Parts: sequence; structure tokens; C-alpha cells
Amino acid sequence: DSTDTKYLIPGFLATETITGKALEADIYNAIPTEKVDGTCCYVTTYKGQPYLWARLDRKPNKQAEKRFKRYLYSLEDCKEFVWNVKEDFKPVPDTWIPAKDIEFSNGNPLPDENGHMPGWVPVEKNSKQYCWHSSVVNYEAEIALALKHHADPGLLEISPVPLSEMLEQTLELIGTNINANPYGLGSKKQPLHLLVPHGAFEIKNPPTLKQNDILSWFEGCSEGKVEGIVWHCHNGCLIKLHRHHLGLRWPLPDTYLNSQPVVISFNRTKYDCDFEPRSLFHHFSNLDGQRFDRLKDIKFDA
Repeated sequence: DSTDTKYLIPGFLATETITGKALEADIYNAIPTEKVDGTCCYVTTYKGQPYLWARLDRKPNKQAEKRFKRYLYSLEDCKEFVWNVKEDFKPVPDTWIPAKDIEFSNGNPLPDENGHMPGWVPVEKNSKQYCWHSSVVNYEAEIALALKHHADPGLLEISPVPLSEMLEQTLELIGTNINANPYGLGSKKQPLHLLVPHGAFEIKNPPTLKQNDILSWFEGCSEGKVEGIVWHCHNGCLIKLHRHHLGLRWPLPDTYLNSQPVVISFNRTKYDCDFEPRSLFHHFSNLDGQRFDRLKDIKFDA
């Protein structure tokens, strides 16, 4: 999930009211997009070149978390909770950077209302901890494997995209080993992961901003078989609505993402490096030009 996100929820389950923040952000003129179920990533510079970064929230240690929970549950305590940023938080790697929208005090990043500091760590080549992240990037060729719309309507495309074109963007990593794989990508033997730029899938026939219309849309049409909606407001604010906020289940057996055909576009001659034989880049380059009825149908030759 993106870190610079403001919520339309909580409260939608019991009320039709749209929050003041959403109205301030002009949600009525925002662009609704499919909320894709994965883990959030970010592309920014590291070691002088564009790098993929994994989401890593800096969290409080046990003692600080106990103190924070006591504060949250004690109604008579009206004073603001004070963090000791240097002592209250678990260590993070030296390469960790805070998310862009995080607030600072005296040069120190401040935790959000949940007591977390959202941030990022660079995904090194052959990283064990972030092996699924590293499978979708090739730093030698400076490319990443992305899923997006093809120029032809109703068709998806998987293709390598220069990391330089993704600079300062947030994306969602989806696939076999992420969030129980709601889109059915790959298999244990052949894991398959892809990056989806945030906002890549605009909703063509969105519901009106009324609870009943949104419920009917989620339950009654194929385009509504998604994890949620993210409205991209003109002021840069993102407003998110998850199926769970309306008491609806997720994942679904048939998702909208799997109802569309997909084509592989991978012009290998553009890249002057040899892809490792077991890498996703090698497998996809062998499938160049091939079309599949659904994402879950993509199989690599053994």
C-alpha cells in the first residue's frame, strides 16, 4: 500500500458520510483506479542509479509499544504522546530512508498515528530477504518487469520498463509469494512476480460515491471484482476504499485482473546483457509476442 494515503474510511460501514479530508481533496473529481493487492515498492536513486526499494516501516520496540498502547486506552490522559525517537524504535538498516510524507521534528522523523515510521530500503541484487523484489529488476540492464495496459483496449501487457522511467514512482509488487497470491500467478516451482505502477488501472465505469452504488458495483459487475478503489485526487492525495471496509470478502475466486487477456512484449535485442537462465527476464524473453487468456495461464517451459 502506498504510504502517502489518506482514508475515506473508517466509518463507511456504518455511515454514508465522506470524510472532510476526502472532500477537501475534491474526491468528486478524482480519478478512480483499481487497488491492486501486493506489497508497496518505490523507485529512487541509490549508488548513482535508479533502484527498487522495498517498504519497511520502522516500528517501536516492545517497551515503547506497551507505553503507546497504555496511552491509547487511557481516556483521561489528554496530553499528547511523546516519543523518544532515538530509544523507542527497533533498529533499521543504515540504508533506510523515511517515506516522503513523513513529518520531522528537530531533524528526526516522527511516527504516524499508528506509532510507525513508514520508509524504504534498497533491494540489492540477489537479496535473500527481498528475493521476490529482486526477481523483477535487472540492474545491469536497468529495467523492471511491469504489468500494465496494452495499447489495444481490453488487453494487458507484461514488458520490461526502464527503471529511469519509474523514478520517484510507487508501485505494487504482486505474485506467487505475496499476500497469498490472490491473482494466482506462477507456482511454487516457477514463482512469478510483477510490478504494477500505482494508478495503472483506471476504472472505466466507476460507481457514484454512494454506499449502495459502491456495494452494487463491487458485487454486481466484473470490473468490481477488485480488492478496492484508490481515488487519485488532483492535489496528489490518495483516498482508499477496501472491500473489507464494506464487509465484503477478498480474495475472490475470479478477479477482474484475471478476466483480461495478456500479451508478452519483450524485445531481447534491445538489451546488451545476458539474462541468467533461471531469471524471469530470461523466461519472459522466450515468450515474446505470446498471448495468454489470463494472467494465471502464464507458464514457462521447463
